Amino acid sequence: MGLVRNVVVVGHGMVGHRFVEALRSRDTNGAWRVTILSEESDAAYDRVGLTGYTSHWDRAQLALPGNDYAGDDAVVVHLGVAAHEIDREAKTVTAADGRVFDYDALVLATGSYAFVPPVPGRDLPQVHVYRTLDDLDAIRLSAQAALASKNPTGVVIGGGLLGLEAANALRTFGLTAHVLEMSPHLMANQLDEAGGALLRRMIKNLGIEVHTAVATTSIAPAQRHRPLRKSEIDDSVRVSLNDDSTIDAGVVVFAAGVRPRDELARAAGLDIAQRGGVLTDLSGVTSDPDIYAIGEVAAIEGRCYGLVAPGYATAEVVADRLLGGEAEFPGADMSTKLKLLGVDVASFGDAQGRTPNCLEVVVNDPVKQTYAKLVLSDDAKTLLGGILVGDASAYAMLRPMVASELSGDPMALIAPTVDGAAPALGVAALPDIAQICSCNNVTKGDLKAAICGGCEDVPSLKKCTLAGTSCGSCVPLLKQLLEAEGVEQSKALCEHFGQSRAELYEIISATSIRTFSGLIEKFGTGAGCDICKPTVASILASTSSEHVLDGEQASLQDSNDHFLANIQKNGSYSVVPRSPGGEITPEQLILIGEIARDFDLYTKITGGQRIDMFGARVDQLPEIWRRLIDGGMESGHAYGKALRTVKSCVGSTWCRYGQQDSVDMAVEIEKRYRGLRAPHKIKMAVSGCARECAEAQSKDVGVIATEQGWNLYVCGNGGMSPRHAQLLASDLDDETLIRYIDRFLMFYIRTADRLQRTAPWLEAMEGGLEHLRAVVCHDSLGLADEFEAAMERHVAGYACEWKGVLEDEEKLSRFVSFVNAPEVADPTVQFTNTSGRKVPIGMPALRHASETV
Repeated sequence: MGLVRNVVVVGHGMVGHRFVEALRSRDTNGAWRVTILSEESDAAYDRVGLTGYTSHWDRAQLALPGNDYAGDDAVVVHLGVAAHEIDREAKTVTAADGRVFDYDALVLATGSYAFVPPVPGRDLPQVHVYRTLDDLDAIRLSAQAALASKNPTGVVIGGGLLGLEAANALRTFGLTAHVLEMSPHLMANQLDEAGGALLRRMIKNLGIEVHTAVATTSIAPAQRHRPLRKSEIDDSVRVSLNDDSTIDAGVVVFAAGVRPRDELARAAGLDIAQRGGVLTDLSGVTSDPDIYAIGEVAAIEGRCYGLVAPGYATAEVVADRLLGGEAEFPGADMSTKLKLLGVDVASFGDAQGRTPNCLEVVVNDPVKQTYAKLVLSDDAKTLLGGILVGDASAYAMLRPMVASELSGDPMALIAPTVDGAAPALGVAALPDIAQICSCNNVTKGDLKAAICGGCEDVPSLKKCTLAGTSCGSCVPLLKQLLEAEGVEQSKALCEHFGQSRAELYEIISATSIRTFSGLIEKFGTGAGCDICKPTVASILASTSSEHVLDGEQASLQDSNDHFLANIQKNGSYSVVPRSPGGEITPEQLILIGEIARDFDLYTKITGGQRIDMFGARVDQLPEIWRRLIDGGMESGHAYGKALRTVKSCVGSTWCRYGQQDSVDMAVEIEKRYRGLRAPHKIKMAVSGCARECAEAQSKDVGVIATEQGWNLYVCGNGGMSPRHAQLLASDLDDETLIRYIDRFLMFYIRTADRLQRTAPWLEAMEGGLEHLRAVVCHDSLGLADEFEAAMERHVAGYACEWKGVLEDEEKLSRFVSFVNAPEVADPTVQFTNTSGRKVPIGMPALRHASETV
């Protein structure tokens, strides 16, 4: 091994992290040791998904994988340590805390800062920028103060991507949002006038006020027409515009663009581009051969690029150069595909039609609220770019076709088919040089080579080529390409069933088969496994009202369903009675308290507005259930792949902001869908207004009140891969809302894969949200009556599973501690967990080899 050299990376954003990953993965000889200086206290996180932070306020969910470089001794990260000065002669970087770091190579990845124009009043405490996690925390505090005041209004200055995201954030906080844009239309960098006009109408329909062709002249404390009473708070500011209008607001957010963070380089005497940014050549080298610049701070041959894909490209180039390579910046794909406030927006290539003599093909449908434009060469044969608003389903196929010659009528690429569906485009029509993944510069040819090399599914393609590992918009094309290349994608549930879960559902629904043994005898092979047994058990439960422990079904269940309770790590069980919509009576509270006291259980209020009791032995479960049922309560199905909770706020009954009775609706929904078995757990919520206290937009089914009725959101999930729910339908009356939820749930149960939550189910669905909306709202498959009838059968056949055990001696006989000693287990046996709390041991039967659970 030769001499180890030091590279100092200033900045730990997405691009800085990408550089470190690329360098470490290729530096097989250990030639470089990496030191990272990060001004922010958070390690690299997904800044593209910044707005998602407002749905959960959990910074860890945005963290980029591997951002702590655990186990890599060659990388040292200093968080909250800003670089203060570069000494090019001594080749050192001095940090703000006085520490000095030597470098052999220095990589500037300082990114950009939010631009705030010199408007009087920009330093007031109510004024913010929208750039970092700390910025969003500050905006949240101001929004809370505004909600407590007499003026819950927010103003966003800037109508570009960040401005619209900021407006959406203010809306989710419960504020009335205004967007101010200097240009004649929104998103002027990405859209033309017609596309911007449609986007404006759609955003205004969502309750956000839009002001275009206006400039902010000043921000000042609002003028009060009378003295405040003691109980009143008013920290409003007045935003004055150049058209002599004013807006009083509690929060002001500047989202007027960004500028490169080049002050460190300027002070060090490095060459700066005319419009800012550290000047570099195509290899990333600055005017100092030992200093490189990557990402948004790099002005490559004089131009800064503000998207993550070109930033990643610069990171890869510099990593290659440090290891002796000759890579150069390949150029930038400035295409963008966004979902703003539930509205699809995409632009790619020469979207604005700046190429001389170019032609434009436009389909503008104001009724369906869609706009599509293709920019073509003067002979109408080559695609140069395009814009999609309202429906961007064609983006994945159109973007790789830029600079390619079209084989047919360009209008056919964007014009809807006769039945209103999106045009059918195929990945097979793309040339091998077409860039499928712009984030990681992966072409169709690269993917075909990986398939020839043995990649047989999407996960292996992603691992081999990195395609689809960044923004993920190209993942559907990966599957299409595998199929186009003749690689059959198996739908088999497991080795015992060649059918998918959806196909088994259809078989069970269409036949009289009601047992696993009967199904595997006729349609499968072998004896079954831990995959197919619980899956079939779930399908059987979804298609009938039989008890899950009836007959043969009992042996198919996993450990939780087997005992209708959640097993805990110490072998005890938890009991969660249902509290529909979070509503609970004083008598039920007392009952739960008495049970917890009598059985020495630990109690915990859950995130789903229920009370969980921990530490019960298996033999204690029936008596606990009996007391709960006698008190008017029932199973909350916390143990099953079923509806868990319907969370609610207090709605119009109590809250002064409530627009509808969210509690009654939540109770009605929970009682309707309780016990509904599904491919995975289902969570719901109902919020009484746009302030969203029930967090409905993070649920599988989310309902938010409006002045006209209810907005229905679907396919939001929490967990390790959080997803925002998407707006399916607006301003629904009570009857239509329930009907749409019926159809949505039955469609999901019928077609989803094993253990597939609603969010990945929708992502994998051909046609995505538009197809789902067509099925649920417009009955495009003609199955609405069947879905609704199936739900009515479920509602009519529902019975509490705990009560079913208590009424059946055979089922009740399962709930004993020992088969050979059915009496109550010794209550003196205790287990002490790591918290120090003593809880009874729950499953002593597991300590006997003769007992089978």
